[in-house]
Amino acid sequence: MPQEHFKPFLSPAVIKETVGSIAERIDEDYAGKTPLLVGVLKGAFVFLSDLARALKADAEIEFIQAASYGKRDSPASEVLITGEIGTDVRGRDIIIVEGIIDRGTTARAVFDYLSSKGPASIKVCSLLVRDSHSGLAVDYAGRTIGPGFVVGYGMDYKGLHRNLPGVFIVDK
Repeated sequence: MPQEHFKPFLSPAVIKETVGSIAERIDEDYAGKTPLLVGVLKGAFVFLSDLARALKADAEIEFIQAASYGKRDSPASEVLITGEIGTDVRGRDIIIVEGIIDRGTTARAVFDYLSSKGPASIKVCSLLVRDSHSGLAVDYAGRTIGPGFVVGYGMDYKGLHRNLPGVFIVDK
């Protein structure tokens, strides 16, 4: 899809400010602890990278892969956990890191999966939270977004546009 169909939503400067604000809240909540940040691939990899560097406290990083969109325009009704994490999470404080909580289905599937592994706690962090999402509480939310498909800053449209420095709404 040509980039002339993209409307700017968050500039790199606004993203940096938002990430810094989230990092400050995590630093306060996890003072003296070492949380395990679990990035949901592939959409959260850029956000997780910036978030980890913005934290003052130590944190470990892992990734989990979940699939709901793939090459489709709309999400599937079922989320597949397609990649194991390599760290034992028993007794750990986990923060699930998402690029966007859209319907909440992917975050819920990852939350339930990790919960079954015996962590001490699990919180959810997302750069963007759809104003119409339902279900799972988001503990660290960056910005609320209304309708529209988003790309950039790690989020894609059919595998493309993850490398855009800002977040854009696709005007189809």
